Amino acid sequence: MNIDLWQHCVDRLGKEIPNQQFNTWIRPLHCIQEDERLRLMAPNAFVLDWVKKHYLVMLRGYVADLGHGETMSISLEIGSAPRAVASTPEPRPAASSTAADRGESTRGFGEQPRPPTIKANTNPSFSFETFVEGKSNQLARAAGMQIGDNPGCVYNPLFIYGGVGLGKTHLMHAVGNRILHNNPEAQVLYMHSEGFVAEMVKALQHGTIDDFKRKMRSVNALLIDDVQFFAGKERSQEEFFHTFNALFESQQQIILTSDRFPKEVEGLEDRLKSRFGWGLTVAVEPPDLETRVAILQSKGMQLFGVELPSEVAFFIGKRVRSNIRELEGALRRIVANSQFTGRPITMDFAKEALRDMIAAQDKLVTMDNIQRTVAEYYKIRTSDLLSSKRSRTIARPRQIAMTLSKVLTNHSLPEIGAAFGGRDHTTVLYATRKIAELRESDHRVAEDYNNLLRTLSN
Repeated sequence: MNIDLWQHCVDRLGKEIPNQQFNTWIRPLHCIQEDERLRLMAPNAFVLDWVKKHYLVMLRGYVADLGHGETMSISLEIGSAPRAVASTPEPRPAASSTAADRGESTRGFGEQPRPPTIKANTNPSFSFETFVEGKSNQLARAAGMQIGDNPGCVYNPLFIYGGVGLGKTHLMHAVGNRILHNNPEAQVLYMHSEGFVAEMVKALQHGTIDDFKRKMRSVNALLIDDVQFFAGKERSQEEFFHTFNALFESQQQIILTSDRFPKEVEGLEDRLKSRFGWGLTVAVEPPDLETRVAILQSKGMQLFGVELPSEVAFFIGKRVRSNIRELEGALRRIVANSQFTGRPITMDFAKEALRDMIAAQDKLVTMDNIQRTVAEYYKIRTSDLLSSKRSRTIARPRQIAMTLSKVLTNHSLPEIGAAFGGRDHTTVLYATRKIAELRESDHRVAEDYNNLLRTLSN
């Protein structure tokens, strides 16, 4: 049986699905090719179920196209294949030099840990137990927990991206804390990218750059927040490039966060962008309503010992949609007002406490702004969204714009329809239902919708 069969499937998928989807779902797979079966090994049940639901039929079609349809079956299993027989998509390019060539340690997590030299600086309050899971962060959380239990072995590096205040830093610290819980002697270092730059500049000024290099390259897990701030800093990128190589080759865990997909970060060297995609790239999206309510009720107890009434939690969740940080801000305002005045937290009290915030928000997100943003995103004219044109290149953006208007504003369906060329409210209702269906079945629509929601919410 031809050993290139799996690679053929990977190449076909790579051309038909977005890079983000490929990196998230296909890259983590290992394949064992047997005489009459392709055994695809997934790292966890979440990846297995997603591949089975969305890609298995496509993979079987590719195999059939090569004439193996009747003789070759495809199975999905949880696990990892032995390196000697495993085939993985898009093999990683070799680094410029090996850790052994530079005289650096190649010790893995399974070996005796070196004496601790770095004091762990992760935030102990950021754990998986305090991280509220929802559809918007489910994959990132599952991957983080896998890494916490098997650092350096799966998903290295882990690249988490998403808008401000969506829980990226919380998740990063949670992974670090889980690593430390499992191995208290592990060297786990958290740094903001600007902190990395500042410490490197200080080392250069004081002639201690070798000490800085040894520190960065002797950790078991390096957590770098907001890597987009490396953009344009060539000397810092050069040093981080070599630090990345050293840690990766010695199988130490790397976790990175950014406010956008790695290839979209301008001012970063291509070799860094390439390395950021070697492991798993996952998005953390704005939470849906149910998750926002769960976060509010969880934070109410965690931070203030307050049991937030369900109707108040839903009211806040419907009005504050952009990120978790703003949800916490709204919650703090309500609780503080309640404590200062001695009044109970009711719906009327919540509306009064958040009156200024809601008024400001309503001014920022308007249907005109949504229409303009959607038109720019799809490179069409705003007038096209209001026209009677029904071609897919116009109709789909129009449906997304209507859906976003329903989600982000308080306008009724008739008002939204009127704003889109005098359409009936049933047209708006159909559009919202259609986009909800497509977000589940069409990865490109889901990605476009989430990108626009993130842009408008921030």
